[in-house]
Amino acid sequence: MAAALRRERDERRDEPMSEPMRLKGQDADTAAKKRTEEGGLWETVKVILQAVVIAIVIRTLLFQPFNIPSGSLIPTLDIGDYLFVSKYSYGYSHFSLPSFLDWFPNQMPGRIFASQPKRGDVIVFKLPRDNETDYIKRLIGLPGDKIQVVHGRLIINGQMVEREALPPYETGDRLGRQIGVPHYLETLPGGVKHEIIQIEGDSGFYDNTDVYEVPPGHYFMMGDNRDNSTDSRVPADRDGVGYVPFENLIGKAEIIFFSVGDDAPAWQFWRWPWTVRWKRLFTPVH
Repeated sequence: MAAALRRERDERRDEPMSEPMRLKGQDADTAAKKRTEEGGLWETVKVILQAVVIAIVIRTLLFQPFNIPSGSLIPTLDIGDYLFVSKYSYGYSHFSLPSFLDWFPNQMPGRIFASQPKRGDVIVFKLPRDNETDYIKRLIGLPGDKIQVVHGRLIINGQMVEREALPPYETGDRLGRQIGVPHYLETLPGGVKHEIIQIEGDSGFYDNTDVYEVPPGHYFMMGDNRDNSTDSRVPADRDGVGYVPFENLIGKAEIIFFSVGDDAPAWQFWRWPWTVRWKRLFTPVH
């Protein structure tokens, strides 16, 4: 009798699982798998959202990338340079905000956490005559300064700015030919030293000007490529820059993080070994 009962238990143990029990187990496995997939998807979404928030914070409050499309700041910045601009350097105005966040520009006049720029800073700003186009120049004149150029020499508040001759600088002329042009180390009041070039020597189109008196709350900007720069020497009503309001400043140029030759698109990464200007990478902007 006992042997018969043991055989019956063994036979029952070996019997295939009934259909309802098998379906119940499969449903549990499917539900667990679905929960795992949903959890993994939510983690991915959270990572993406966190990355977007971090990018917005950095772009809005800290740094913004810009590229250089013209040669007005040669030799300091060249066509094809990519640089980071610190947006916190001068505080924030609505011009400092990315366009997708600048919803109510009239509700944010002036600047918050304002800090005055220094003479010699290389600054990105919104062009005053349209308040939309990004420009980059060097700050030469502070509020109240009197600025003039006489025979190619920069004069600030009646004092001629010191300059030291350097070896000729190789650059393209207006016809695209490579030539050596006059090259100087200029020392601004306050001690900032920077290089300039004068393609047309001391007889360029804007090498003899009237005296410009910088209004309160405004700045006078110039390019380091003195004979190839539309800057504050050209009034806004003549398609120039004119005086730049403090509110229009976006930030200070800090460092070149990438640079390619001006005839090579940056997206053509397969050409980088030949087109990237490796020596310019991670160089500070002075």
